[in-house]
Amino acid sequence: MGGAFLAAAVLARLGGRIGLPTIPLFILAGILLGPHTPGIVLVADPHDLEMLSALGLVLLLFYLGLEFHLDDLKAGGRKMAVAGGTYLALNVGAGLGFGFALGWGTSEALVLAGVLGISSSAIVTKVLVDTGRLGNPETKPILGIIVVEDIFLALYLAALQPILSGADSLSAAVMDGGKAFGFLLLLALAARFGTRVVGKLFRTKDDELLVISFLGAAVFVAGVSEWFGVADAIGAFMVGLMLGSTASGERIRKLVHPLRDAFGAIFFFAFGLSIDPGDLPTVVWPVLAAVAVTLVMNVLAGLGAARVYGFGPGPAANISTTLLARGEFALILATMAAGAGLDSRLSPFIAGYVLVLAVLGPLAAGRSGWLARVLPGGREELSPTPPLPENVPAGRAP
Repeated sequence: MGGAFLAAAVLARLGGRIGLPTIPLFILAGILLGPHTPGIVLVADPHDLEMLSALGLVLLLFYLGLEFHLDDLKAGGRKMAVAGGTYLALNVGAGLGFGFALGWGTSEALVLAGVLGISSSAIVTKVLVDTGRLGNPETKPILGIIVVEDIFLALYLAALQPILSGADSLSAAVMDGGKAFGFLLLLALAARFGTRVVGKLFRTKDDELLVISFLGAAVFVAGVSEWFGVADAIGAFMVGLMLGSTASGERIRKLVHPLRDAFGAIFFFAFGLSIDPGDLPTVVWPVLAAVAVTLVMNVLAGLGAARVYGFGPGPAANISTTLLARGEFALILATMAAGAGLDSRLSPFIAGYVLVLAVLGPLAAGRSGWLARVLPGGREELSPTPPLPENVPAGRAP
């Protein structure tokens, strides 16, 4: 365990010097030090980290729930819904078509629709901070799209769970889906109307008690969620949604940071342990094709969002490149697919796809000006204003 943490930290520090995000480096550490790669093997059996990895996943989604507020959707209004809906329609639709084109199976195509369709909230947030664009006008639609994606994520996982669990008949699938949506609706109602009661239950000045309380609640509800056919991570997301709006929400966000970072690193590291590098060459062409599809769809979605908000090619390029990275949600789907016994090519495909885009996304965001130049109107917007001829007063240029 100590070696896993230290290896992830060393690689992340080295990658940070050249501007790489931590997620692909944690995965790479797991690949290099796992049982499938010659050399030092820190963890011979990936199942040894299974519970800690599950806890990392729960804490990642719990934190996303803390950052998301139901009021955000109302504040964004119609523009946010249109921009987010357009992004999902283009990317999820392209992912579904790509999945069927591969011919790996219907369940596999549904998984790939989510893998190709949803951005990494963690990487997007880090990119916005690292590039100093939090105050830019286009940051509002970027965060709005992330909010819409989070809502879609919860519904999508709830719908996908009975399909991956292998329901024996249509009626059984409908029953499992109804049970999952019913529990999800119950959690949503609690998040919407139970904030005051929940806030009183968690009100304490003692940080130790608060940590134990919110951690226990997140893990407990995650476990109960599985009984009802809802992904455990989504149960944790809904708990975060409830607690984020309470008076203790800001303190919980600060207190959960080290837990999220530590166990989140183990989640990505453990995912790397399960990857056999020898399998990656078998999916290299599908990975490159999927990356190309995602690049095209993100540019189209960026142009669409920019049109909705009345932005030019510069902000459109920023939107397209900032939302490019894929990360934690794709790995959640890979874990679910492996547990459901789907096509064995899915895990190495998702690993390669996430690695490429998790590196390419931040690099592209830092060089979005290159994309802006080739977008419609980009050269005119970026070209300097020509100087006025001599003896022509300002304000009376021809």
